[in-house]
Amino acid sequence: PDLLPACNGEITTMSFLQDVVDILLQYVVKSFDRSTKVIDFHYPNELLQEYNWELADQPQTLEEILLNCRTALKYAIKTGHPRYFNQLSTGLDMVGLAADWLTSTANTNMFTYEIAPVFVLLEYVTLRKMREMVGWPGGCGDGIFSPGGAISNMYAMLIARFKMFPEVKEKGMAAIPRLVAFTSEHSHFSVKKGAAALGIGTDSVILIRCDERGKMIPSDLERRILEAKQKGFVPFLVSATAGTTVYGAFDPLIAIADICKKYKIWMHVDGAWGGGLLMSRKHKWKLNGVERANSVTWNPHKMMGVPLQCSALLVREEGLMQSCNQMHASYLFQQDKHYDLSYDTGDKALQCGRHVDVFKLWLMWRAKGTTGFEAQIDKCLELAEYLYNKIKNREGYEMVFDGKPQHTNVCFWYIPPSLRSMEDNEERMSRLMKVAPVIKARMMEYGTTMVSYQPLGDKVNFFRMVISNPAATHQDIDFLIDEIERLGQDL
Repeated sequence: PDLLPACNGEITTMSFLQDVVDILLQYVVKSFDRSTKVIDFHYPNELLQEYNWELADQPQTLEEILLNCRTALKYAIKTGHPRYFNQLSTGLDMVGLAADWLTSTANTNMFTYEIAPVFVLLEYVTLRKMREMVGWPGGCGDGIFSPGGAISNMYAMLIARFKMFPEVKEKGMAAIPRLVAFTSEHSHFSVKKGAAALGIGTDSVILIRCDERGKMIPSDLERRILEAKQKGFVPFLVSATAGTTVYGAFDPLIAIADICKKYKIWMHVDGAWGGGLLMSRKHKWKLNGVERANSVTWNPHKMMGVPLQCSALLVREEGLMQSCNQMHASYLFQQDKHYDLSYDTGDKALQCGRHVDVFKLWLMWRAKGTTGFEAQIDKCLELAEYLYNKIKNREGYEMVFDGKPQHTNVCFWYIPPSLRSMEDNEERMSRLMKVAPVIKARMMEYGTTMVSYQPLGDKVNFFRMVISNPAATHQDIDFLIDEIERLGQDL
């Protein structure tokens, strides 16, 4: 009540915000302190009962508000902690954090130059630079920052469909033939989710077989395209994955591009996880062929460590997004404004309200340069190789697939001593299935580290270790291995 815009609220406001900043700074320092827990784990019902979280008619004091802030961070997962390996997005970048604070303070919307002049121009500059790195001449094309990779992939499907059947925008799905899309069996679930949302239907997403390393098999893609055409369906999109979620596999983009060209199908590359490798001279060959795509998803909030959320969809053909999505709302996109209307980007987005996501990426890029991102990415890939070399012949470990990982995903089983001499049969499988979940639960209860696990196809639960936090070191990898062994010895 005493804060701005209250009369004479300046002093109270300054001291309140100073206190909040102190809380934040303490948390930032703790995030990088290896002696602190990654997580102070409580079960949902415990956490609900331990505090009063309910909303009331009467206001609380500012002291209580500050306490709420402390509590929220007390139980937050320290995603910047060097031993948090649970997700594809980890780490806490200081310049990115500063940019996020600034963005919240500016508190504006990305739809028009009128109300977000600097941010709209930075989006224009940054997307063009990203398209240049994809390999499109002069960075030509279009793009948008969206709320995440799933939405970026959905945009790609939307635009690909519009390109083939522009009448779908007014007439809907009933006016066009039955469409089918193709993606690998290891691709992200968002391709099916987008098909469901766009009325194409999940049955119309055909999953293409992968080899043992998780890469799409081009001959199977071509076979399934021909099969679909014989049934009278219309193939409209192939989504190739550059860095799959679990194995970190890169689909063979050149072979896929050849097939898409032959059958005149839109080629999308989902590089949400692997797109960052374009920043690295040493690793970008893994995306050879990406310049032949019609659209690319790239999430700087994953491998590049930009604070969430920051996902870009890049489109090779300029103007297509605009004609696909525009609705000409005259109260936002007046045609008689006094500046160049091409900078009012809001009408090519699906959202109306759109958060400023570009500033974090732009400011970090200014602070690091492309070479700084490159060093950060190379370091993470080197750590993954270190882990792979450490466990590939170590007793008690089995790799899920042969050969060194292409990305920072290292997939392995930990085999407790009790299973090591067992023959490979149903019973061993069903016991191995339970190992990773128990170790994970213990990790979280001790709060020492976090690593993801999952089954895949006919493979029972295995650990998927990923590294995208440049604060991690060789010692953290060593710690992780010791911790898995400590927590899994007795299983």
